Amino acid sequence: MAYTIKEELQEELQEIKDEGLYKEERVITTPQGAVIETTDGKEVINFCANNYLGLSSHPKVIEAAKETIDSHGYGLSSVRFICGTQDIHKELEQKLADFHEMDDGILYAACFDANGGIFEPFFGPEDAIISDKLNHASIIDGVRLTKAQRYVYDHSDMDDLEKQLQDAQDARRRVICTDGVFSMDGDMAKMDEICDLADEYDALVMTDECHATGFLGEKGRGVPEAKGVLDRVDIITSTLGKALGGASGGFIVSHQEIIDMLRQNSRPYLFSNTLAPSITGASIAVLDLLQETTELKDKLMDNTRYFRDEMKNAGFDIKEGSTPIVPIMLYDAKKSQKMAAELYDRGIYVIGFYYPVVPKGEARIRVQLSAVHEKEHIDKAVNAFTEVGKELDVI
Repeated sequence: MAYTIKEELQEELQEIKDEGLYKEERVITTPQGAVIETTDGKEVINFCANNYLGLSSHPKVIEAAKETIDSHGYGLSSVRFICGTQDIHKELEQKLADFHEMDDGILYAACFDANGGIFEPFFGPEDAIISDKLNHASIIDGVRLTKAQRYVYDHSDMDDLEKQLQDAQDARRRVICTDGVFSMDGDMAKMDEICDLADEYDALVMTDECHATGFLGEKGRGVPEAKGVLDRVDIITSTLGKALGGASGGFIVSHQEIIDMLRQNSRPYLFSNTLAPSITGASIAVLDLLQETTELKDKLMDNTRYFRDEMKNAGFDIKEGSTPIVPIMLYDAKKSQKMAAELYDRGIYVIGFYYPVVPKGEARIRVQLSAVHEKEHIDKAVNAFTEVGKELDVI
C-alpha cells in the first residue's frame, strides 16, 4: 500500500475513534439463542439479534438443513440459468409466493441483492422511483443503480409522498418503495395510505419486509397483511436471514410477469451463485412450521409488549411502536457506546447505534426481542438498563 494512502487511512480511522463512532465486533462461540457465549468467556442474554422467532437454532430447522445436505449436496457451484436450479429451490420459491398470496417468487443470495436487482430491469430514464427518506441502504443502493428519476419523501409523510407523486406524473412508470418496518426506528410504514395514493396516481407499490416477515400480521405475512392491503402491494422483497431461520438468502415475490423479467435481467440473480441447498431445505421447513402454529409469533409479540411497557415505566425515552425493534433513545454516540459496554458487563448484550447508521444526534441502543426470550430474561434486561440508566443520568 502506498505510504500516503496508509497514513491517510490511519488518520481517518483515528478520527472515527476520537468521535466515538468506531465499530467493534464481538465474536460469539455458541449457536444463536436467548443466551450466548463470547470469546471473552462471558455468558450474555442477546438482545441485538434479528432472531425474532428463535428459529436460528430450532431443532427442526437444523435437522432439515442436515437432511438437505445429504439429499442435495453442499453447494451448486454455479448461477441458476447455467446449471444451478434444483427442485427444492423451485419448491421454496412457490411456497414463499403462496405464503404471501403472490404468483411467483425468486431467490437471491441476500435481500441486499434482491433490493439491488429489483429496480434496474423495470425503471429507466423515463420512469420515476419515489422512496421513503429512511429506507434501508440496500434500497438506496438499488435505486442508484438505475437511471430513473428519483424522488424522496419525508419519512412516512403522506402529504409529501403525494407531492412527489404529483411531480412524477409525467413519468412512464412510477413505483413507491418503502421499508415495511424501519429497522432503526421500529415503526411500520403506512401501507394502507400508501396503497391509496398509489391507486390515485397510478403507481406500483414495493415494500421491503425484512423486519416483518414471519411475525407481523395475523399469519406473519408482514406489514401488508397487518395493514389489510396484502392484495394491493405489487412487489415484496424480504430475507431468509432474520425471522425465517436466520441464515442467509433473500427473495422477491410478485406478479408473474415481474418475476419472469427478473429471471431474465436481474443482475444479482444472474451473476450470483444459487442459494445453498441446506439453507433452501431449512427455509422450506420454516415455512411449514409457521403455517402449523402461530405460537412463536404470539410469544414474540407478548414479549414485545411487556418489554416496552416495563421500559416506559422505568422512565426511558423509547420510540413509539408495536414491533420487536425497540429504540432506547440516548442522542449521544459516546453515551450509547458507554451504556452498551456497561450493560454487557451486567450480562446484557446490546449495541449502540450512531452516525452514520442513524442521523447525527439520534444515537440509541436498539433492543430486539425474540420468541426465545423468557420473562426472566426481559426482567434482567430492564433491571440492568435501569441501573446503568441512573448511573449515566439517562433516567
